[in-house]
Amino acid sequence: MTRARIAAVRYLNTAPLIEGLEKLADVELVPCVPSRIVDELCENRADVGLASIIDCVHSPVPLTLLPVGMIGCDGPTLTVRLFSKVPIASITELHADLDSHTSVVLSQVLLWRLHGLRPRMTGFDAAKPSTHADRWPESVLLIGDKVVTDAPPADRWPHQLDLGEAWKSLTGLPFVYAMWMCRRGDEHAPAVRMARDVLDRQRRHNATRLDWIVAHRAAAAGWPLPLAQDYLGRLLRYQVGPRERTAVATFLDAARELGLTDGRSVTWADEPVPAAAP
Repeated sequence: MTRARIAAVRYLNTAPLIEGLEKLADVELVPCVPSRIVDELCENRADVGLASIIDCVHSPVPLTLLPVGMIGCDGPTLTVRLFSKVPIASITELHADLDSHTSVVLSQVLLWRLHGLRPRMTGFDAAKPSTHADRWPESVLLIGDKVVTDAPPADRWPHQLDLGEAWKSLTGLPFVYAMWMCRRGDEHAPAVRMARDVLDRQRRHNATRLDWIVAHRAAAAGWPLPLAQDYLGRLLRYQVGPRERTAVATFLDAARELGLTDGRSVTWADEPVPAAAP
């Protein structure tokens, strides 16, 4: 029997996409941190992965986007946020939580577009345990549940930028942080076709029971229930449409202009593969 190996991170924001997958006999759910999902695909330890959108053009193995689900927003994201002790326009060094490669690039695009800044980027391990506020650098980009459960004190880091909100104000577009992907050429492999069907069906099913998902997952993730309901039910987007495709292209163009990608374009599973250059 064909089994689909599906790599994904277990954050609150992925629950509407993956809740219930672990109960399916024909699916093997491969838990992974976001920055490692492309490695799982490239090394053939997963057939499909919910990977950071920028990884689709940085991957050493060509990948294809599967438009059966995403993590995105159409305005504020809440959990992709820059905190700073100094005004945003005065940032010279940005410490970046490396959990999401896309958010690191997006922060650079926004700082350049909004303030003409190209700050020095420094990796930051936000998961390193500490009880001292001094563990936080002067300016830091945080991603995921920790923005709600373990962020710098607002009285000492008063300057904040929600990256999704800033992108929407700048472009009028939604933003796509992560999408389901597979190795290019495997779009029609039995495991990938099965995964696409399962993931599309599960996303649609979970959209009908978001209240149940929040009630069962918010507390374990350390989220207040009302905030989790607003986050999953209003702020985030999970369905890929024409505006999201435009947003992906717009973001990658902006990243390329700053030299943050090598200029590769993405391939969608329902579009022809671009012909190779002669």
